[in-house]
Amino acid sequence: MASTSWLISGLSVSPMINSLLPAIATLPVLLPLKRKSSGYGLILIALILLLIVSYLQSIAIVKVQFLLLISFIATFLFGIGNEMSQLTIQRRIVNEKGLPVNRLRTSSELGSLSGNILTGMLFPAIRQYFPALLLLLPLGQLAYRNKQETSQVGSISQIRTEIPFNKLCALQGLVFGSLFALLALWVRSIGEGNCFDFGMLLAAYGIGRSVNRVLPTFSQTIKYPLMAALLILTQFTSGIGAAVLFVPFGALAASTDAALVESMAPMGGDAPLRWQVLIRSSSAGGLAGSLLMGMFTQIFGLNAGLPLQVFAFLAAMILVGRRTSTSLHETSA
Repeated sequence: MASTSWLISGLSVSPMINSLLPAIATLPVLLPLKRKSSGYGLILIALILLLIVSYLQSIAIVKVQFLLLISFIATFLFGIGNEMSQLTIQRRIVNEKGLPVNRLRTSSELGSLSGNILTGMLFPAIRQYFPALLLLLPLGQLAYRNKQETSQVGSISQIRTEIPFNKLCALQGLVFGSLFALLALWVRSIGEGNCFDFGMLLAAYGIGRSVNRVLPTFSQTIKYPLMAALLILTQFTSGIGAAVLFVPFGALAASTDAALVESMAPMGGDAPLRWQVLIRSSSAGGLAGSLLMGMFTQIFGLNAGLPLQVFAFLAAMILVGRRTSTSLHETSA
């Protein structure tokens, strides 16, 4: 996703076009897709298509509109394949390897972090997609193994088919979806940064999310204005300075996610189910947020995006942070 975001920002400076990418990537999460490991093949096909796009971009013999179309199709295929195969493959790994669900989630986050670092260090795009394809090929053997689906184990088995919708999680997704929708374009156009700067921002954000437990305990309502303040501070720094600010930003973001999951305890179900509620509901909000930010900045200019984003975090302080704090207080009482 990070590599493709940077690729699209290089093909078009239109905020609306760039905001379509995360919206298209999120859409499969909201579709009633059948869970089957064979969907993994769509992920490999998508990477091959993106590899072709990156090559055609480097030799500049194909119209940009065609490259954008193929990139969006590949992103949609990747999202469908991931949504179809992810749970089935996770079940096989847990069942055959005896890997705890928490370790599986941690490994996934470390994989995303490594991908963001590679995005910054490997350029042009063709150097990013080729290693990604090679790294994903071994997992295809597990996905296409000719055997009956493994039984559900551990907490993964408790994930229900119908995931309830949560308004607070959707608002959370709206705020962060609008932020990351145009991050690559902001780095390239406003910050005059390069692919390395973009990759390091995402890597710093990932590091922050992984160390969020070291944050001191304080009210949820404070975390959102703190994130708004960190975003403002990035405008006065560049390169490594901005990346450093994204470490506490990522920690605060992960902390608010965890608080939302904890606040849903009264609804019943285990933690994995509540995380699925967060993912599904925030995906719907993220889709809306990315499109709204794209339309707004398309009309008023990219520079107008930051004040709107800061306002969104301040609004989230009241709409999400305060209600989350109330729910946590009632749960602990």
